[in-house]
Amino acid sequence: MTNKNQYTVAKEPFYQAQGDEVMLYEAAYAARLPVMVKGPTGCGKSRFVEYMAWKLNKPLITVACNEDMTASDLVGRYLLDANGTRWLDGPLTTAARIGAICYLDEIVEARQDTTVVIHPLTDHRRTLPLDKKGELIEAHPDFQLVISYNPGYQSLMKDLKQSTKQRFTGFEFDYPSAELEADILSKETGLDVAICGKLVQIGQAARNLKGHGLDEGISTRLLVYAATLIKNGVDAKAACRMAMVRPITDDADIRDTLDHAIDASFA
Repeated sequence: MTNKNQYTVAKEPFYQAQGDEVMLYEAAYAARLPVMVKGPTGCGKSRFVEYMAWKLNKPLITVACNEDMTASDLVGRYLLDANGTRWLDGPLTTAARIGAICYLDEIVEARQDTTVVIHPLTDHRRTLPLDKKGELIEAHPDFQLVISYNPGYQSLMKDLKQSTKQRFTGFEFDYPSAELEADILSKETGLDVAICGKLVQIGQAARNLKGHGLDEGISTRLLVYAATLIKNGVDAKAACRMAMVRPITDDADIRDTLDHAIDASFA
């Protein structure tokens, strides 16, 4: 028997609301509507879902989707052991049985034939057929399905089918305003808000280069990394290069441009 407590978010995750997303998510959960969260890398999508699970006091099962993930990885499979074969539930099946929020992170990374298995859980049926086991699971009343992805990485090969998209309610996330983002960094790390403001300025400069040499800008997550390093005594310029520039580009010209922005901010 699965222990629900192992999936409980025990400690309140720090999350700074940008609008009315908390209230809207609560309304979606009250109606057990499936939720889609869209937004760029590192803007707080996963933190938001984790925070809402804590606020609603519901277990959370997170699946990091990838291109090798099969339907069996989600729903379960038979395993061989000393006594023959036994069935092992996958994370989606476990969530449906115990009434957890199941969060499929970066859903577009999974194969489209894999994502089809979620369809019966996202409409009035709220069921999950286990074809290999010959069982039809009726989702627990508390079960909810949440997916996320980054629209910036959409392509003809990596996008959700309309038949999947139109089964979800949706939130669109973006990076916060400069003032709010600096406040988030300060509250998250304890670093002086003025220094956090400088980090945000550098981050925004990089985001302006998206599509002009950068595939993706500096995320709030990377800004938090830099702020954490500075708070722990690392030189600000070195922390910015290590946490904010080197991870996102190998292009020498882009790197030099961002390094100059760092030097100017922390002259």
